[in-house]
Amino acid sequence: MAETMGKCPYAARCGGCQYQGMEYQKQLEMKQENIRRLLREAGRPEPIIGMEKPYHYRNKVHAVYRRLRSGEIVAGTYQEGTHRVVAVENCQIEDPEAGKVIQTIRRLLKSFRIKIYNEDTGYGLFRHVLIRTGRKNGQMLVVLVAASPVFPSKNNFVKALKKEHPSITSVVLNVNDRNTSMVLGDRNITLSGKGFIEDELCGLRFRISPSSFYQVNPVQTEILYAKAMELAQLTGRERVIDAYCGIGTIGLIAAKKAGQVIGVELNRDAVRDAVDNCKRNGIRNARFIARDAGEFLTAMAAAGEKADVVFMDPPRSGSSRAFLDPLKILAPERIVYISCGPETLARDLKTLAGSYRAAKIQPVDMFPFTGHTEVVVQLMRRG
Repeated sequence: MAETMGKCPYAARCGGCQYQGMEYQKQLEMKQENIRRLLREAGRPEPIIGMEKPYHYRNKVHAVYRRLRSGEIVAGTYQEGTHRVVAVENCQIEDPEAGKVIQTIRRLLKSFRIKIYNEDTGYGLFRHVLIRTGRKNGQMLVVLVAASPVFPSKNNFVKALKKEHPSITSVVLNVNDRNTSMVLGDRNITLSGKGFIEDELCGLRFRISPSSFYQVNPVQTEILYAKAMELAQLTGRERVIDAYCGIGTIGLIAAKKAGQVIGVELNRDAVRDAVDNCKRNGIRNARFIARDAGEFLTAMAAAGEKADVVFMDPPRSGSSRAFLDPLKILAPERIVYISCGPETLARDLKTLAGSYRAAKIQPVDMFPFTGHTEVVVQLMRRG
């Protein structure tokens, strides 16, 4: 039975948790019905897998800072659909220690007299903070996002921050000098530690850099990936493609039960982490390629190459015809589609429907109190 907490005091202004104030069981029922409605043409979904403790699950926390006219600095999140900052001191779904670090940074910015970046004028230095935490080992990466690499008294700033929070294992200065809604820029300067953290997932160790994709709910991720492996039906002989592979989590877990794994990812930083993760886990039957997944499958299909199983874990916007069309030509026996966007999943399943049938649909609640649901689908080749 899930524990219960009082309604979040920021819910009305923040808008990030659409199901705030609702009993968790009711949330699961609503998500189950939503998946059933969206995917009714594909098949009947299994009962959704919920969390035992659906609070403080996010291991990736982002905060934005603003200076008020009074001179006070506030830290929090953008009100949904706007760039108005809602001051938040503690969040029910985020890692609680990360929340404390965000508030310490707020105080340090004032005492060090660091100018807060103003989006309207383009004036100022400090923009955001991004914090990533390893669930198994407690390692913490703090990414200070600034408009310039020139950060006054940065060594003393980091020293003061780590004194209050000894759990911080690495601090990175990320330079984002563009007028964009993107949180991170392209340049990272390590101020303390290794510039990344490690975490353990499904018995493997993974390196996580500032911009690498890593599931935000590690408890449910282990459940999700275990289900994905079950649906892949690996016997140790298969050639496996891990599309949109990120830092290699799915591919490396699959490598323990597959003959060969090829991971494909456009983000070069993530591929670098994937290669490193492969080495640190002593896995020899996996390799990773920095390339657009659709282009890679097109080249494979043109060369007459084959794959037995394809894992695909695209962004919330779903996949594209540039990927799905060559996937149908490649014609693997099984596709395991992991989706964080059920609406786009429904669209993509229609595209594949002539060649594949959805044999099993398993929703997993990765994002309690929000309207989002993760779904893993086993697709079997027709004929």
